[in-house]
Amino acid sequence: MPDPVIRPLVAGEAPLFHSLADPGLVGRAILGEPYRMVADGGDYRPDWTWVALRDGVVVARAAWWGGPDDEQPKALDWFDFADGEADAAVRLLREAPLYGEYDLLLPPGWRGQPEVLAAARARIDAATGAGLKQLVERYRYTWTPDDPLPARTGRLEYRPEPDDAAVLDVLLRVQEGTLDAHDLEEIAKSGREAAARETLDLFHWFPSPREWWRLAWTPGGELVGIQVPARNPAGFVIGFIGVLPEQRGHGYAYDLLVECTHDLVEQGADRIAAATDQGNFPMAANFTKAGYPVSQERINFV
Repeated sequence: MPDPVIRPLVAGEAPLFHSLADPGLVGRAILGEPYRMVADGGDYRPDWTWVALRDGVVVARAAWWGGPDDEQPKALDWFDFADGEADAAVRLLREAPLYGEYDLLLPPGWRGQPEVLAAARARIDAATGAGLKQLVERYRYTWTPDDPLPARTGRLEYRPEPDDAAVLDVLLRVQEGTLDAHDLEEIAKSGREAAARETLDLFHWFPSPREWWRLAWTPGGELVGIQVPARNPAGFVIGFIGVLPEQRGHGYAYDLLVECTHDLVEQGADRIAAATDQGNFPMAANFTKAGYPVSQERINFV
């Protein structure tokens, strides 16, 4: 069997990417949104899309994604391969000079579906074989007007904070005792301030207005936390919810989530995406209480 040829696509080669059949059990295909290059009105760049070809036939493919102004990819969105071609897929990830966190998209309850479980296991094995590390499993939520809009609690007051230094201080304080695996990974790697700055950089990366960020206060003037409703290139999202450690235990994360939801609806959102680690039981319970259904499960690899 000849070695695969591994290379990026060039403009006009989207049909080559589509030539690899995908049963749509796991991965990006479960969204029902086709791969399209930027030139065709999509999100993907040809030089960030790589394929492995054997005798001219695509046997593995990967597509990295980034925002319109990003110089480096943010995420590995598409990654799949033909039956028996896991080795080619591993080589593809190793040889492509690109990096982005890989989110393996899965339907809810995927472990109870044998065909889906097998497809997921194949992707997991290939990703880890290429050197990626499984970091955390997450729930992805999607709120629409078909879901109930939770009533505001009225317990807190919300104010914009124009000073980045003040926001950074809140993010540093929120980190204490965090259950978020990404925060813990970044803190272990680079320290608390670098992790907080990375979160602040994400806020600035969102194309939504900075004025949407708001700090939450009790009527008595005690700072409680921060909530960031946002837009990313795909749509409206719950950008961030954080409660100061000394204010935990009062259910304030739910207040912030509800306020964030109302803010986005008032901005015209008819679809709101959100996510949390499966091990973050308090936040997962808040999403359930607020009427956010689980639309996907995801495994994050770094």
